Amino acid sequence: MKTASARSSLLTTGRLLVLCAATLLSVGPLVYMVLVSLAENAYLLRNPLDIFAGALSFENYREVWSEGEIPRYFLNSLVVACVTTALVLLLGSMMAYALARFEFPGRKVIMGLILLQLMVPVIMLLIPQFLLARDLHLLNTRAGLILFYVGGNLAFITFLLVGFFRGIPRELDEAMHLDGAGSIRRYWSLILPLSRPALATGAIFAFLGAWDEYVWAVTIINEPGLRTLPVGIALFSGAHITNWGLTFAASVIALIPVLVVFLIFQRQFVSGITSGALKS
Repeated sequence: MKTASARSSLLTTGRLLVLCAATLLSVGPLVYMVLVSLAENAYLLRNPLDIFAGALSFENYREVWSEGEIPRYFLNSLVVACVTTALVLLLGSMMAYALARFEFPGRKVIMGLILLQLMVPVIMLLIPQFLLARDLHLLNTRAGLILFYVGGNLAFITFLLVGFFRGIPRELDEAMHLDGAGSIRRYWSLILPLSRPALATGAIFAFLGAWDEYVWAVTIINEPGLRTLPVGIALFSGAHITNWGLTFAASVIALIPVLVVFLIFQRQFVSGITSGALKS
């Protein structure tokens, strides 16, 4: 009995150590980023770990917000991310509704293409998409960014919503159909209200996909007034010296909308992604 009890205690201790290590690896970089954003750059250049050598203050935040272009970059990213999220949810839910509820020629082919897009690395499509954006005169425009982000997120959101929509009983559709409701009314008044967890999950993924995207933004945007926040933060890194305090302060500012969006939808996030994934 003592051997079994000692083994159980040792197993519990091991689990706690693993849990503590995982927590440290997850939260540690975030805590370090916040501390560096409050430290003086002169000490950081001498030793990146010498955070507490000087007094901690919000001077980096004041400087990065009042003397730089961060507010403009922040607004550009917010507009692009919000419009992208709204369009992705609207188009993705309409596509998912058609694929989940109606039988029509080519339905399986469309689902296959959606799965294929999920498997293709985004970087492989960068040059063809750049040439397409150039020919459509979308370079240096917010529309170019939004259309690319909508296209990049649409396959995943549609795939997620198809699985969730299939879980909604068809008897509800049939009852509304007998009451004279058309397909658009059933989609708007029945399917969407019942799919809030999946829509909340899709909103988080779409917003994050547009908010922190860097490669496409730096590829097609050369106009300083149209730069997004990730591109603006990267400008703090110089060829010979980097102001780490300002860089990390801007990174913390960029993190705030992500946390707000996640806190708004956190209750429905887990149930939405698990339902959509399992039912697909």
